[in-house]
Amino acid sequence: MNFVESPERIALRQAVGDLARGYGHEYYTKVARSGGHTSDLWNEAGRLGYLGVAVPAEYGGGGGGIGDLAAVCEEFCAAGTPMLLMVVSPAICATVIARYGTDEQRRSWLPRFATGEVRMSFAITEPDAGSNAHRLTTTARRDGGDWILNGRKVFISGVDEADAVLVVGRTADARTGKLKPALFIVPTNTPGFEYRQIEMDLVSADKQFGLFFDDVRLPAEALVGSADAALAQLFAGLNPERIMGASFSLGIARYALDKGVAYAKQRSVWGAPIGSHQGLAHPLAQIKIELELAGLMTQKAAARYDSGDDFGAGEAANMAKYAAAEVAIKAVDQAIQTHGGNGMASEYGLGTLLGAVRVGRIAPVSREMVLNFVAQHSLGLPKSY
Repeated sequence: MNFVESPERIALRQAVGDLARGYGHEYYTKVARSGGHTSDLWNEAGRLGYLGVAVPAEYGGGGGGIGDLAAVCEEFCAAGTPMLLMVVSPAICATVIARYGTDEQRRSWLPRFATGEVRMSFAITEPDAGSNAHRLTTTARRDGGDWILNGRKVFISGVDEADAVLVVGRTADARTGKLKPALFIVPTNTPGFEYRQIEMDLVSADKQFGLFFDDVRLPAEALVGSADAALAQLFAGLNPERIMGASFSLGIARYALDKGVAYAKQRSVWGAPIGSHQGLAHPLAQIKIELELAGLMTQKAAARYDSGDDFGAGEAANMAKYAAAEVAIKAVDQAIQTHGGNGMASEYGLGTLLGAVRVGRIAPVSREMVLNFVAQHSLGLPKSY
């Protein structure tokens, strides 16, 4: 048992952090407020191989695991440049295709994931299904050798930047007639596919969209892997999503805590730095403790996933996502409180994070559903929903 990261991962963190700090939070907020995208940072990170660290080496990637990719995501966020599409494109979509895609799908997509050339969104959430994946109404039916896809999705990230969307739908089981999950790759320029931006009260370079599928005709090869393995494929993507979500929150928490501590050291009132007062020092120290604990759980989740322990990874990933989201909210709130009125001033780069960290309690799975999971699967209590 080793709680120290490898020299290679530490070096990766340093290199990614150096790149991201060269852009910084001011770059990010300027792009976000103007309605733009972090394409410059994304493209450079892809060219340097950081977005493809978890893509198998045979397809041009780094051959690492989800723990390596999570470290990259965390360092971007810790530098004030959170890219939400990292949680989706290289983590969920590339992982699912690498594990379950056909040989042709791997050859077509993975080399471009490795370089960051391709961006892919992930679409599971629906207006009326919420967290219940068993109630999805987006369905695909056979039409000769093709599939016809119909349905809706909501709160799907980064579709305007994406080349394609990995869509979770349902198909009829030929033997039982019951609907079962299936995953399809839908290029964003496919006829019958439409997306509309959802206006959000968030300062984010990653926009949210509603998706509409109206008799979208897809070739047979749009189906990812085997229709019979779709449930396993789905959870192969959801565990990395939670691990990456935890890393996203951890990075923002680190950014906020660093800001709060630096200000507490240099801001002097009544002849002493404000950080010398326990009223500020203790909350910051508590956040440091909770941040370290959440980070350890995130590393555990990544290690379990990379070892092939999908069930163990599911439990740990849910716990990590919960803990990281909670400490991120506390870190941003306390950093703003430490700054006083300056905490809401644009030049200090904290106010825009209020909404960003609050999202962590809701997505990719709500804190209530995490508690349901832990109560049922970890504690053995009766199912409550």
